[in-house]
Amino acid sequence: MRVEKKQFVVEDFTTFTGKTLPEVKFGWESWGQLNERRDNAILVTHYFSGSSHAAGYYSEEDKLPGYWDHLIGPGKPLDTDRFFIFSCDTLVNQEPFNPQVITTGPASINPDTGKLWGLDFPVVTIADFVAAQKALLDSLGIDKLHAVIGPSMGSLQALQWAVDFPGRVERMVSVIGMGEADAWTCMGLQQWAEPILADPNWNQGDYYEAEPPLQGVLQTLMQINHQALSPELINRTFFQHHPLEPGPLDSIREDYRMIQRFRADCLERAKLADGNHLLYLVRANQTFLAGQGKTLDAGLEKIQAKCLFLPATADQLLPPRLALKVHQQLLVQGKSSQYQEIQGSWGHLDGIYSISTQAETLRRFLEE
Repeated sequence: MRVEKKQFVVEDFTTFTGKTLPEVKFGWESWGQLNERRDNAILVTHYFSGSSHAAGYYSEEDKLPGYWDHLIGPGKPLDTDRFFIFSCDTLVNQEPFNPQVITTGPASINPDTGKLWGLDFPVVTIADFVAAQKALLDSLGIDKLHAVIGPSMGSLQALQWAVDFPGRVERMVSVIGMGEADAWTCMGLQQWAEPILADPNWNQGDYYEAEPPLQGVLQTLMQINHQALSPELINRTFFQHHPLEPGPLDSIREDYRMIQRFRADCLERAKLADGNHLLYLVRANQTFLAGQGKTLDAGLEKIQAKCLFLPATADQLLPPRLALKVHQQLLVQGKSSQYQEIQGSWGHLDGIYSISTQAETLRRFLEE
């Protein structure tokens, strides 16, 4: 499938904390056609380091399709012959310098001042990501979503949708997700922020006219990627690794070959990323509590949608217990909720690469 990036603009956007952004821009992509009744829409919400590019190719030169191309398309579980599938770049997207990402955040210009926002940009939450998406839905005349589905940070948005707009969401699918950032998760997320904060070039967020905190961003992305992968996959990928590799054994200045390769791969992504955007993304995830109220239970009480939770058994980043907690609370409340674990060897990324093992589960859920 070919796909193009489109742009949507919201003016005078009010954040969850009550701050006003004079203008919010974000990119979005779509697959399939909206029917006359406008009731066949499925929103796909993306993960932390992702974008709205969930399926298809921009051009013949693209090496890889969107991350869920195996799920989205004619005859696939998210069937574009039947559904209108669409996805949006989040606010404060990780990669504001990626030409295929449109986002608003600290690296954007504040139209009121003509200067970059920097750390004057307000803290934004998962609820703000959802509110921006709702504005797009309203502009398209979509009153109800057949489903909202997303992996990892996308699962947070999907759950928030079901809480914030219960009458507009018929089905919610949480893939490798959670219902709230508990202390353990919050502390783990903070480890992603620390390398950027410790980089001298960060300069309290004021670096846009100087050298960016590239080394801090690189270390952050190396942490994220390492934690998202399973030991099994890393050991299988670097099967030639030996603890007594001559270089590192001979000099502390030498790195293992696998470390060199891993660093080089992460550096390519780091060049498209922004340190401040990453800090804001970390904070958006740290502040997540479905419903943004006093308790998770109170937020879940608002849900009317049928729910499906698909955590990954081998996930060490957002382990299944986090999704299971939400599923069990919904059942106690008398809500409709299903739970299945994704089996695979990717770890957290089983929610991206091994979700096809739950293709029939997804298909049945969307047809119920």
